[in-house]
This record gives sequence, structure tokens and C-alpha cells, in this order.
Amino acid sequence: MKLRRLTELSLLTSVALIIFIIEQRFPDIAPIPGVKLGLANIVTVYAVYRYHPGESAMMVTARLLLGAFFSNNVSALIYSAAGAYLCLIGMLGVRHIIPEKYLWLCSVIGAMLHNTGQIAAAVVMMHTTAVISYFPVLMVSGTIAGSFTGICTQFLVKHIDRTR
Repeated sequence: MKLRRLTELSLLTSVALIIFIIEQRFPDIAPIPGVKLGLANIVTVYAVYRYHPGESAMMVTARLLLGAFFSNNVSALIYSAAGAYLCLIGMLGVRHIIPEKYLWLCSVIGAMLHNTGQIAAAVVMMHTTAVISYFPVLMVSGTIAGSFTGICTQFLVKHIDRTR
């Protein structure tokens, strides 16, 4: 990997991590665990459309590990990783189907897959299916949050394309 590419990915990882840490300071928007905007995913969706799959995965992995370390919540790493990797795999799969001008749809799919991965991890970790009752609410909130982050990414891509 060339130094310029590595530098860009490092900067994107830093931006995603900063957004993640700032978002952790926001009060919960709903009393249900897992309902949040996921603003750091703006960077992930951007990376999915602009970088190779391995590079995007490297960025997500670094963000997950550093986010768990900086938030002092390593126990949540399992849930975050399950959601993030299912989201990433899904978005990498549909990026070839969904053109860049509709990348906000990819973000919605990613958000829904992220919530699916977190619920699956919760079922495995808690040895109960009771957490599945959160799933419908998480799908609705994921659709809304994914739309918002996708639209933000769409604006980001247009702005970056104009400056290049």
C-alpha cells in the first residue's frame, strides 16, 4: 500500500474515531439499547465506495479496537464487531449493485445489518432470545439513522469530488 493511501485511511480512521467519541457523549435518543445515529458510519460508507474492501475492513477494525479502548468499554467490542463486520460485508456486497449516486441506500442496508449483527451477538452472549423483541424497533431506527448517515455521505462525496 502506498504511503498516500495509508495516510488517507489513517485520517479517515481518526475522523471516524473522533465522531464516535463525540457521539458517545450525546444522551441516549431512546430508552432501547443500541438505538443511536451511528455518525461514524458516514466514514465507513465513504470508504466502502472509495477504497478496496481490505482497506475498508482495516479501517473499521482499527476504529473498533481504538473505540473500545478510548471509551473504556471493551466488553461492548463483541456487539460492535458483530454489527460492524456484518454491516461492512453487506455494504461491500451491494456497492456493486447500488450506484454511487444512491449510496444512501447502501447506508440504510448497512445500518439494518449492523443492528442484525448486534442482536445476533446479544442472543449468543446472553443465551436468550428475549432480546429479539428489540429487533423491530432497531430496524426502524436503523432505517432512519442509515438514511441520515447515507445522505450525509452523499453530500460528502459530492463535496470531495468538487474539490479534487
